[in-house]
Amino acid sequence: MDRNFDKENFKEKLEASGQFPMLYMFKFIVPSGKENEIAVYFPKNEIKIKPSSGGKYVSTTIQAMMETPDQIVDIYEKVANIEGIISL
Repeated sequence: MDRNFDKENFKEKLEASGQFPMLYMFKFIVPSGKENEIAVYFPKNEIKIKPSSGGKYVSTTIQAMMETPDQIVDIYEKVANIEGIISL
């Protein structure tokens, strides 16, 4: 994750956004060929993939049922290790 990322503020916003468990939408952009690295964290979820117009990047969208805000933050922290990822 971004070093300037305020984890506690993000968790507060998640808690204020609705009741948990909730269906949460994750969006990531990764270099082409790295989409399988995202799939590791969402083995039971459909991943929608859209290549960029130039073909260098792939946009991924995943909807997953999340039990707690901490679960969402945990996924963002794990995927941050994927080289070249952009979390939206």
